[in-house]
Amino acid sequence: MLPAVDFFGTPVTRLIIGDNSMAGLSYIPKQHLSNEMLDYWTADNCVKALFEAEKTGYNAYMAVADPFILRVIRQYKNEGGKMHIMFQTYPPVDLEVNMVQMKKLNPIAVYHQGTTADIWLEEGKADYLRDRIKRLKDMGIPTGLATHVPEILVRAEEENWGLDYYMTCLQNSRKYEKEESTFLTGKEKTIVFRLNDRWDMFKVIKQIQKPCIVFKIFAGGQMFYDKTEAEIPGLIENSMREVYANIKPIDIVLIGAFQKFKNQIKENAEICARVLAG
Repeated sequence: MLPAVDFFGTPVTRLIIGDNSMAGLSYIPKQHLSNEMLDYWTADNCVKALFEAEKTGYNAYMAVADPFILRVIRQYKNEGGKMHIMFQTYPPVDLEVNMVQMKKLNPIAVYHQGTTADIWLEEGKADYLRDRIKRLKDMGIPTGLATHVPEILVRAEEENWGLDYYMTCLQNSRKYEKEESTFLTGKEKTIVFRLNDRWDMFKVIKQIQKPCIVFKIFAGGQMFYDKTEAEIPGLIENSMREVYANIKPIDIVLIGAFQKFKNQIKENAEICARVLAG
C-alpha cells in the first residue's frame, strides 16, 4: 500500500512510524499532556500500535533508544514483529552503552539526537559532536544527524562530517524559544512551532543529494489546534501533498500517532497512499 525507496540496500516505505508520543513527548499540551500519553502508552499498547502500523503498510519504526522503548521493541520482535528498526540516540544514556543497546536489536540505521546536537553547535562544540558521529559510524550501519536548523545540514555537508543521511525537522525550534531536550529536563514542551519554517528546510533538503527523513510535518500536532475532527483529514492530506512535492523522490516522511481516541496510524497510512498514488 505504501511505496518504498532503497535506503542503503533496504526497501523502506516513504512513510515510517515514530514514537514521540510513546515516549511521552507532547507538543500539544493544550490537548494532551505528556502524562496522558505516558498513561496510555503501556508496553502492550505500544506493541499493539506497532502491529497496526505493520498491518497498514509501514515497514520501518524510528525509535528513541530509551530503556522503555528498547523493551517494547524486544516484545514486538518476540511476538513476531517484522518492521525494520531505526534508532535515535537517547541523551541521558552514555553513548557507548546506548550503542551496545541499539546494536542488540539489529537496526538498519541510527542517528544522533537533534536538540543536543543543535545546542552543542551553538556552544561551539562541533568537534565534540563530530567525534560522537564517528563513534556511531563504528556501528557499521547508516548513520544520520537530526537538526532543526537548515544551515547545519549545509555545514555538515561542506565540512564532510561523513553522514549517510539527515533527519530534517520542518520546524526551526532553535530560532525562537531555545529549549533543552525534554529527555534531559523532563519538563513539558511549551514551544510554539511556525509553519513557515518548512520552506527554509525544503530548500536545503532539495540541495542535498543524500536521503533525508523529514519530521514534524504537522508541527508536532499544533497544526490541528482549534480544528474539528471533520477538518483534520483534509489538513493531513494537504500537508502530505505539500511535503512530498517539496522533497526528493528518495526522501522519507516520519510521523507519530496517538492511538487513544482513534486509529491515527491507519488514517495517516491511507491518506499517504492516496497522496503518493497521485
